[in-house]
Amino acid sequence: MAILSDYTEGDNQAQQLKPVENTQEKEDENQEKTQKELDTSSCSLAPKEEEDENKKLKPNKFNGLDVENYTWGQTLQDVTINVFVPPGTKSRFLAVDIKNNFIKVGLKNQPPIVEGELLEPVKADECFWSLEDQKQVTILMTKRNQSDWWKSLFKGGPEIDTQKAEPEPSRLSELDLETRSAVEKMMFDQKQKTLGKPTSDEIQNQDMVKKIMEENPEIAKHFANSPANANGKGGMPNVRMMPSGGMLGMC
Repeated sequence: MAILSDYTEGDNQAQQLKPVENTQEKEDENQEKTQKELDTSSCSLAPKEEEDENKKLKPNKFNGLDVENYTWGQTLQDVTINVFVPPGTKSRFLAVDIKNNFIKVGLKNQPPIVEGELLEPVKADECFWSLEDQKQVTILMTKRNQSDWWKSLFKGGPEIDTQKAEPEPSRLSELDLETRSAVEKMMFDQKQKTLGKPTSDEIQNQDMVKKIMEENPEIAKHFANSPANANGKGGMPNVRMMPSGGMLGMC
């Protein structure tokens, strides 16, 4: 009886535990399935801003874009558009309309080749166009706001990544002598600092000290016997220059 009782009790426990184990496994499976669905949905749903960034195009070398019938480029000050027309086109056959926020280019009595509302306003009275080699109309437009890059030529048009736009470098040859000298000095000093070498002012300072010490042996002797040199911390003394270029003193 004891054996039967033990068997019955154990059998009942097994029967009672079995559904619990199945329920737990089912819950675990459901949780795992739910987690997989969440992971899949989170991976497939990218933020809208990231999607918009991915749609932006790399600008051409003129900070604009090349499309089928025209190309455009820009600086911070102006926008240039090159519209392709049939070879041999005469200027009298062209229909060019430029307004503050709208342009239309094409041949007379024919559908326009380029037409649309500009992304930003321009100064229409400062815009010009010309026919190049009888196959291309070049339009130069002055931006009204000259502090921002245009992300597209027309509203709703293909967009470029303005973060990849590059300002046009200034040419040293076009600068006046004083400005050019200042820029060249700044560039030299920046390079010297990068290499861990003395700047132009420091070089001038060292040359001045060397000349003074060569012309005044007593000063050189005094500096050689200074406590700083005795402690192994010596070096060329610093010369403080006056605004006029004269020497104020050494330290």
